[in-house]
Amino acid sequence: MLRTLDLRGRLAAGETLDYRRIVPRAPFDVAAAMAAVAPICDAVAERGEDALRELSERFDRVVPSSFRVPTEALADAEAQLDPDVRAAFEVAIERRRAVAVAERGDESIEVDVAAGARVTHKTIPVNRVGLYVPGGLAPLASSVIMNVVPAQVAGVRSIAVTSPPQEEFGGLPHPNILALCSILGVDEVFAVGGAQAVAMFAYGVPGLCAAVDLVTGPGNIYVVAAKRLLKGRIGIDSEAGPTEIAILADDTAHPAHVAADLISQAEHDPLAGSVLVTDSSELAGAVQAALEPQIANTRHQDRIRTALTGDQSGIVLVDDIDQGLAVVDAYGAEHLEIHTRDAADLAQRVTNAGAIFIGTYAPVSLGDYCAGSTHVLPTAGAAAHSSGLTVQSFLRHVHLIDYSADALAGVRRTVETFAHAEDLPAHGAAVTVRFTDPRD
Repeated sequence: MLRTLDLRGRLAAGETLDYRRIVPRAPFDVAAAMAAVAPICDAVAERGEDALRELSERFDRVVPSSFRVPTEALADAEAQLDPDVRAAFEVAIERRRAVAVAERGDESIEVDVAAGARVTHKTIPVNRVGLYVPGGLAPLASSVIMNVVPAQVAGVRSIAVTSPPQEEFGGLPHPNILALCSILGVDEVFAVGGAQAVAMFAYGVPGLCAAVDLVTGPGNIYVVAAKRLLKGRIGIDSEAGPTEIAILADDTAHPAHVAADLISQAEHDPLAGSVLVTDSSELAGAVQAALEPQIANTRHQDRIRTALTGDQSGIVLVDDIDQGLAVVDAYGAEHLEIHTRDAADLAQRVTNAGAIFIGTYAPVSLGDYCAGSTHVLPTAGAAAHSSGLTVQSFLRHVHLIDYSADALAGVRRTVETFAHAEDLPAHGAAVTVRFTDPRD
């Protein structure tokens, strides 16, 4: 089922291998989608709620009676929540909050660089954020936890959540999403999806939703395109593309476990990427054999088969685990699992991954729900330069500079010299005047 790319022996033969180009990945043309979302964002900016109604009918086939979800609907969703589901939600919240508190760290760090010269590194939470929760092929209630909890721990004062309206639920978002918002104490919830939701947050809609400073959360390509288009008016977390998993494994890996994890990621989306990198042809064959029996027992068989047989998925055979490590580092997977005899040590050598899952008892689905880690992660190789959504995503870092007269005098010549070297003499004069002004 999975196509195989055999890299064995090619380095020894003198080939130069560009793993970033060789390893399969789903196409994700955000630039092309921006042309489609630009008029949507403009319409929301110009016509507000009227535009939201038209766009909701066009894209979601339902227009909510109120785009802001009534507080009683939130309370009702919580009250009707299955007790077992609530218990699962509460475990996930508790663990994500515990990790988030540790992520918060010190609110300020003071450094005395000389007598009377102090620089304070202070963290300030974003004032208002808009959190997007997908509701397409799967209503990702877990994304409520992954967005809201770190924002709350960061100290964000104003939090709004939006998720697409669902025809099945009378124009409200999925009940699990509403119930989680209620459990977490978020009462500003909107039934708006797609690019129009990002535009609503960016521009604000009078009488409905105040503009936000930052928009976070995953969505489809049109959500991502709107985030790119409006970046600058708002801050954004990342441009999340189709989800992906890479598994680095040797002959000690359990084929059924590897197959299950490849399948679980393929379940998200027909464009989801599932990549196995291994130096064991025997494991590769065993994983191929394990896929079909497991797929036959799943609900979303067509979606999974499409993803696993697509160009974005496959098995990469390598000479050894060192080459395998080079491959997965070049790939920079959103989720990287390591199934090797020295998995913990190998994990420390990885440089590019959104999140790293060590050993056979740390599957990606654990991280999706209740590992305590974030599941809002960089995709499409962005792990080489970006991080997942954490408390730090909701914090701004500000330096406070406090120098006495003596402390400034101590570096006066340094500033003046620097300023003249850069041909910015007024910069130097701004220091000089403090020691030559006759009023001193």
